[in-house]
Amino acid sequence: MKTEGRNAVLELLKTDKTVEKILLEKGAQGTLGKIFAEARKKNIRVQFVDRAALDRESETKRHQGVIAYTTAYEYADLHDLFGGENSLIVLCDGIEDVHNLGSILRVSECAGADGVVIPSAKGASVTEAVIRISAGAAEHIRVAKVPSVNYAVDELKKNGYWVYALEAGGECIYNADLTGRIALVVGGEDSGVRRLTREKCDGVLSIPLFGKVNSLNASVALGIGVYEVVRAREQRKNG
Repeated sequence: MKTEGRNAVLELLKTDKTVEKILLEKGAQGTLGKIFAEARKKNIRVQFVDRAALDRESETKRHQGVIAYTTAYEYADLHDLFGGENSLIVLCDGIEDVHNLGSILRVSECAGADGVVIPSAKGASVTEAVIRISAGAAEHIRVAKVPSVNYAVDELKKNGYWVYALEAGGECIYNADLTGRIALVVGGEDSGVRRLTREKCDGVLSIPLFGKVNSLNASVALGIGVYEVVRAREQRKNG
């Protein structure tokens, strides 16, 4: 598996994942020089190559002078994501665009979520492109791949989570109690959260819109949602 891009490779080197080798552009300086130094500390093999060789190896065509080779991405078990009394988990219901999934991983990690859940059958998986788009966040947040989102919703509810769909037509998210164990479901780019999944959730939360466009990008909506959870908890903690 390849991880491409300076930030993504730097974040990869902060983890315990096995890096087999790194291709680095000749004359590495700045961030590339820092990557070389970190790789040497961890005894990772580094090959200096010209830009043409990196272009040939690159799948994204945006390698920024570095490509790292790792073992295949290791998914977590759903139950390994379950956290404490203020746990936050994100579920992706049909997110197919790799840019959206990468952004969702990034904002979920930044907000301190315990993990992200994706379905095996439909939706994007964690690929080199997703890791790069996540700016390395995919190396720090656990991702569980499950048979279906509905299965995950049932398991979360059994384990004390309040599960909410982020979708139009529900309660305003600003009025919801978002303390305790919370799971947020974000839907696909075109279809949103599916009907059966919405029905399984404890409720539907909506973000008010005041412009002429009637929907938000999935990762943007999720970003607003997770940080509303963070805000509610900070308010409660600070009295």
